Amino acid sequence: MKKKVLFVCLGNICRSPAAEGVFLKMVKDSGLEKEIHVDSAGTGGWHADEPPDERMTHHAGKRGYDLSPLVGRQIRAPDDLEIHDYILTMDDSNLRHVRALDRTRKHHPKIKPLVSYCKIHSVKEVPDPYYKEEDGFEHVLDLIEDACAELLSEIKKELI
Repeated sequence: MKKKVLFVCLGNICRSPAAEGVFLKMVKDSGLEKEIHVDSAGTGGWHADEPPDERMTHHAGKRGYDLSPLVGRQIRAPDDLEIHDYILTMDDSNLRHVRALDRTRKHHPKIKPLVSYCKIHSVKEVPDPYYKEEDGFEHVLDLIEDACAELLSEIKKELI
């Protein structure tokens, strides 16, 4: 059965598309493109149909991740809650927002912070780099790579 992963941040132009791009590459490198579907969304719709932030695209590209095909969108309830097996948020505000969309609380167990998968870094959230200096984008990618590696490991166990 195909596993479906959704990464969620505020506007879907920095953190969640970065997570989508990083995880897509990890999935492809593992040969699991047919078993794992990857997507991203924002809690807000301000950047719907826009490409990821140029700074994030640049920093991700330096690490071998191609964000250019990605386009922003807003999370859709109840559809996204129903179809995704993992709904991973970037910060506490995103977590609260997505859980509030789940009025029945039926999907709460699969809505969790992406950093809950981190093995190297010990942080509470993936900070928004939008108003930060360039090193903020690098830090975000470090956290995302850490969490996505463990996430992929967990999903691989489920697919066996």
